[in-house]
Amino acid sequence: MTNAPEVRLRADDRPLYMQAVDALRNLLQHGEYVAGDRLPSEPRLAERLGISRPTLREALQTLEEEGAIVRRHGVGTFVAEQRPVLDAGLEVLESIERMASRGGLHVDMGEVVIAERMTTEDETCGLGLSEPEPAVSVTRVILAEGKPVAHLTDALPQRLLRQADLGPGFHGSVLDTLVARGWPALSHSRTELLSEAASQELAHALRVQRGAPLMKLVAQLYATDGQVVDYSISYFVPGSFRFHVVRRIAGA
Repeated sequence: MTNAPEVRLRADDRPLYMQAVDALRNLLQHGEYVAGDRLPSEPRLAERLGISRPTLREALQTLEEEGAIVRRHGVGTFVAEQRPVLDAGLEVLESIERMASRGGLHVDMGEVVIAERMTTEDETCGLGLSEPEPAVSVTRVILAEGKPVAHLTDALPQRLLRQADLGPGFHGSVLDTLVARGWPALSHSRTELLSEAASQELAHALRVQRGAPLMKLVAQLYATDGQVVDYSISYFVPGSFRFHVVRRIAGA
C-alpha cells in the first residue's frame, strides 16, 4: 500500500520487536492485509512502523513461528491462512478438548511426560500442603490442526490420582479424567492470568521464538471439601486462543 499511514511504536516498556508484532497482528486482524496478500518490502514496512530492519525481522520471525505469515525466499512475505482459534469464556472451567469440540476444531495431544515424584516448592504451596508429598505430574503439548497451541502441566497428590489411573486412553485432559471418575467431588477453580516470555524449553515445545510472549494461566482446582485437588500451569500461544470474561456492572 503506497499511501498506508505510519504506525509509530514505543508506546510501552516492552521490547520494540514485541510492539511491532502487536502492530502487525492488528493490521492483519483488521483486514488491511488478508490471507494470500504479499506484505510490503522490509524497507517500506520498517519505515511505516518507525523501526529498524533487524527489529522488523525479529517481529516477522515471531509471526512466522505463530503461523500468521509465510516467508518465501526470493519471493516475499505473505499472509498465511488463518490458524485455528479456540474461543472460550473463563466463567466456566472446561478442557481444551471441550472448547475445541464446541468450535468444530480437532485437537490432539503431542509430547506427554507423566511422572510420579515429590512436589516442587511451588507445587507444595499451590496445592496448599504444609510439606512436599508424593504427586503425579502430567506435562503435555496440545496440538490444534497439527500445530502446537498449548503447553500444560498438572500436579496432583498421589492420594488423589496415580499414573496408572490415567490409563492408555488418556488424551490430555486431567479435568475430564477427574470428572468422568466422579471423585473427588469438584467445586471450583481459582485462576491467575499472566503473560510470560517463552523460555528455551517452551519455545522449543511450542515452536515459537525464545522470549516470545505467551499467555499463562496458573490455576488451583478445588474439591467441595475445600482441598486443592490440582495445581496447574498452562501456556497458550497468542493468536490460537481468544479468552473472554462476562462481567456484571457493580451495583446492578
